[in-house]
Amino acid sequence: MSGLEMGSLGFDTAHLLAGGLVLVSFMMLYQHRLYALLNLYALHALLLATSVAWQAFTQAAPHLYVTALIALIFKALIIPVALHRIVERLGIHRDIETAVGVGATMLVGMGLVALSLVLMLRVTPGADPLAREDLAFALSVVLLGLLVMVTRRNAVSQVVGFMSLENGLVLAATGAKGMPLVVEISVAFSVLIAFIVIGVFLFRIRERFDTVDVGALDDFRGERR
Repeated sequence: MSGLEMGSLGFDTAHLLAGGLVLVSFMMLYQHRLYALLNLYALHALLLATSVAWQAFTQAAPHLYVTALIALIFKALIIPVALHRIVERLGIHRDIETAVGVGATMLVGMGLVALSLVLMLRVTPGADPLAREDLAFALSVVLLGLLVMVTRRNAVSQVVGFMSLENGLVLAATGAKGMPLVVEISVAFSVLIAFIVIGVFLFRIRERFDTVDVGALDDFRGERR
């Protein structure tokens, strides 16, 4: 295979994987079942791990394989399994209540993706084409993760939104020629610690309010009419 063909294959594969992350983020927006949402997050993390591993190959950056392995173990395996067990232990309702209708949410999501593409391609005209478009996809994943957080009432689904948002940050960092290994490891453990803290809070919220619907907290504080 010639260098030109290899470069084209690397470009197309990276775009396919990054686009897959955006697609799964849209599937999260559409999903109303909690277990299905957790499974989608596991798929999201698996695509992230594959994308990072591909970047490690195309950039000849062996340290990115460590990042891919961390994403695979912690994000695609440990965190989804732990969230499944938390849902079972807390007896959380399986349906996800939304603050905004699905149709409106999907339209906002499409607008955010269009904004990400226009903004990132305009502000990085002199950058490497692959890095520019990976950053645009990564920003789309970040904004869609934020949208998942603000349109869901269930605390567990908001945790999933936060984790998918962080996946977008990792994609951006690796697409822009990667981060130092020590930073990648510290970020991974920071996310793991944050997840543990969130899990503790979920149990405490469930014990105190008998629900993890954040709308109930507004009722308790008297902020809803």
